[in-house]
Amino acid sequence: MNLKLINIKTLGGIHPEGTRWLRGSLLGHFPTLENAYLTITDGKISDFGPMTHCPQDELPTRDCSDRHVLPAFVDSHSHLVYAGTREEEFNLRLKGASYEEIAAAGGGILNSAAKVSTSSVDQLVGQATFRLENLIEYGTGTLEVKSGYGLDPENELKLLRAIKALNDQSHATLVPTFLAAHALPAWAKAQGMNDASYTKYMLDECLPTVQKEGLAGFLDGFIERDYFKLDALQHLIDARTTSGLPLKIHVNQFYDIGGIQMAVEAGALSVDHLEVMSPEALRALHGSDTIATLLPSCSYFLGIPYGPARELIENDCVVALATDYNPGSSPGGNMQLVCNMACTQMKMTPAEALNAATINGAAALHLSERKGSIAVGKDADLLITKAIPSLEYLCYDFGTNHIQTSILGGQTQ
Repeated sequence: MNLKLINIKTLGGIHPEGTRWLRGSLLGHFPTLENAYLTITDGKISDFGPMTHCPQDELPTRDCSDRHVLPAFVDSHSHLVYAGTREEEFNLRLKGASYEEIAAAGGGILNSAAKVSTSSVDQLVGQATFRLENLIEYGTGTLEVKSGYGLDPENELKLLRAIKALNDQSHATLVPTFLAAHALPAWAKAQGMNDASYTKYMLDECLPTVQKEGLAGFLDGFIERDYFKLDALQHLIDARTTSGLPLKIHVNQFYDIGGIQMAVEAGALSVDHLEVMSPEALRALHGSDTIATLLPSCSYFLGIPYGPARELIENDCVVALATDYNPGSSPGGNMQLVCNMACTQMKMTPAEALNAATINGAAALHLSERKGSIAVGKDADLLITKAIPSLEYLCYDFGTNHIQTSILGGQTQ
């Protein structure tokens, strides 16, 4: 679709061509242009500027008077494709059960894996389609989607094929990640596997098919004291070297066991969660190219600490925001709400939150050249707001969808 947006009240998220990410004080500047226009040609941003320079041509136009335009959100950590829901565990937590206690009793990830095992690819796609349509309405244009609820080769590949099928039918951009180490299933324990040997088994069994069918762009593991320890992380690092798939690692959600330091040393693209941080972990991230992805809605839902956003920003770290959308610890994917939580609970400014949810999220998926900011040549993944006072209002007023229209790849949704 070719289209010209005119009379834009505020065009936000304009970053110089070639900007990879923002860190430190630069994260606090969300560049804007008042009374602007923007043109879309063949699904790309082809031009933008002040209305005084708006070209007079025959492109169809859309009047955005009293509306703001910004890049679509990039959610760089989600588990969108899963089977069923787990609201019964929500009730157990309210009665005092911890996340770890529910998992030990066969709930949590194991509960979701049981539901995946009895679901077909088509059923998984059908459920996820409904969720994805809601996310697009709330402004998400790109999202990473992890496997991890299969827990055996057959079902992990099933999940990855469902993610691929969903991506093929949607105007949103889905980026698949093979979450090889998420929880240790009963069958693996019965065969005498531990967390490390299971991780190696899953990588050895799945990666040839993953690479042959192009099913994943990243590798991941849940590195935690009670899940997968540093030996398992080493297997992921080794697989990264042989497969060429970059690492995105769950780490420091409940305990600090040295996973951040090891992941940063190995050149992981991102470390995600970071609710529990030691001085050593913070020093490892200081000035590094490994992106710190924070997931405030998970902290909200589980009642655990929030990631130390201010410390990370002040230590020259690259900070991204994402939803962790999943059925157990973050059953919602609203990036507007994530931005609000980042401000109210982690003391980020609205500009920092919006940058972390767009350009830095794109960097956490190796998509900086295509997504996350207003620049000529980038994908026309854009949001037109409702008639709200300012872009900061997106982070200020929570509980309401402030997006009027999502445009993905130049197509109005």
